[in-house]
Amino acid sequence: MSVRTTRTALVATTAVALSVALAAPALAAAPAGTGHEATRKAVKAAVREGVPGVTVTAKDGHGTWSATAGVGNLKTGEPRSADDRYRVGSITKTFVATVLLQLEAEGRLSLDDTVERWLPGLVRGNGHDGGRITLRRLLNHTSGIFNYTADEDFGRTYFLKDGFFEHRYDTKKPAELVALAMTHKPDFEPGTSWNYSNTNYVLAGMVIEKATGRPYGAEVRDRIIEPLHLTGTSVPGTRVTVPGPSSRAYSKLAETATGPTYDVTRINPSIAYAAGEMISDSKDLGRFYSALLRGRLLPREQLAEMTDTVPLDEANSYGLGLMKTELSCGVAVWGHGGGIHGSTSEAVTTKDGRHSLAFNFNGDWSGDTAAVVEAEFCGKR
Repeated sequence: MSVRTTRTALVATTAVALSVALAAPALAAAPAGTGHEATRKAVKAAVREGVPGVTVTAKDGHGTWSATAGVGNLKTGEPRSADDRYRVGSITKTFVATVLLQLEAEGRLSLDDTVERWLPGLVRGNGHDGGRITLRRLLNHTSGIFNYTADEDFGRTYFLKDGFFEHRYDTKKPAELVALAMTHKPDFEPGTSWNYSNTNYVLAGMVIEKATGRPYGAEVRDRIIEPLHLTGTSVPGTRVTVPGPSSRAYSKLAETATGPTYDVTRINPSIAYAAGEMISDSKDLGRFYSALLRGRLLPREQLAEMTDTVPLDEANSYGLGLMKTELSCGVAVWGHGGGIHGSTSEAVTTKDGRHSLAFNFNGDWSGDTAAVVEAEFCGKR
């Protein structure tokens, strides 16, 4: 799919935001001789292309490596930090899918259950029928349910300048987001095609809450964040700030990558809910995906379900909250991308969990995430 590949395009598609900001200064690299030269160059190129700043961490058999490029604050020139926390957008989806699969392993639900069974009457109208959509089809985006972030009024209200500054602190209930999707026709009949829809994961979060009687974020915390000691990771709910250490987040708040750059760091992420509200850092994301693929979070049967993918194109396929990409050198990586206002992130690992990469651009309008992934796994070390 175009120049940036399906994986990079998904970052834009999965984004609960739309655009963002400017260029930034030089590269703060790890000491010479530590390897990852291709990744270092790709990160530097992203800054030249207009990203304000980048923070990246990789881990492999040689140890953990981090580097930063550009700035974390356009006003002060303060650089980004390898320890920066940032909004991870749709990377949230992998956490949510993991919890649902854990609940299945415990016998508390089945992925073959219908949405109607768990959320009666919610997915109805304009051809939508929750009785024909399974939880599995939510997780692999074959439900056909309309993506609420694609609604034009929603886009103008939350992604473009005038609407954003008026509504950035709005609290949206998940049922409201689903109701908005129901005002549109389905994209296709359940199971007949594939289309990325944030509505799927709003519903998945609601199912977790119905099955457990607790907020989905509490389940993510108790089942994943605390057991893995992910100290930089959180589910903010309606909290509008990003805990430190962190950088500012920037956007163009426009349909083009030109024009003024705006600081969009503060936002109520309830507009994303379980489709994309979480905050993390690069070390935590690498640890999470490595643990997941190594089987530390799911039994073998559920991990097999998660990695059973729907083909998207020659290089990319999508499982249950997890994307597989075949890189140019023949290496396959598993993970997810995520975008939200002022933030574009990517986290991937090899299937054995031994080589991981996670990084963030603190701007949402520029930078090639696919180039960084290719550089790390296929470039010369």
